[in-house]
Amino acid sequence: MTQSREKLFVATGNADKVLEIRDKFSDLDIEILSPGDLDIELDVEETGETLEENALLKARAGMEKSGLLTLADDTGLEVDALEGRPGIYSARFAGEDASYEDNNRHLLKKLEGVPLEERTARFVTVAALCDPVSGSEQTVRGICRGLIIDEFRGEQGFGYDPLFYLPDLGQTMAELGTEAKNEISHRARALRRIRLLLEENFGPVREERER
Repeated sequence: MTQSREKLFVATGNADKVLEIRDKFSDLDIEILSPGDLDIELDVEETGETLEENALLKARAGMEKSGLLTLADDTGLEVDALEGRPGIYSARFAGEDASYEDNNRHLLKKLEGVPLEERTARFVTVAALCDPVSGSEQTVRGICRGLIIDEFRGEQGFGYDPLFYLPDLGQTMAELGTEAKNEISHRARALRRIRLLLEENFGPVREERER
């Protein structure tokens, strides 16, 4: 496949992620391509010990299969009272085949007896960008801080969103509307940083900082 810096391959099977990235980067002179667009199958074993390592594993695999500039990400919940866990094990905290509810209830069990003020936590998304032309590999982090509460609140999120409370907004992540979530979420913040990297080659740079 011919290499091109006018195309960006997004190494994910999540169609919603691809749509979000296309929307956020729509004014850049770059075409966003998914595995489905290129008839590529990705099955990357996440053997890294950090979010950065796993994001890079996925980005490298996507770059090798597509021959294109490739974006991938990995996300985890880090709870201070649990010494940063579940972290890279967020999707399987309660076991390999755990559901969202299984993971949430396992988290609450681990936090039994811990007062609210000590339940500080953060969602972290690491996005990796790998370029087959220059050989460069870059990672950025997006962070959203909050508290883990004892009750499930909200219907609009997934994963740990119903327990992740945002004190400044007085809502959990699952109570936020999509538009608000896409402004303050960890993924949105990571994508803003990726956008800055892309703008260096494909459009005007706009300085943006994490709030």
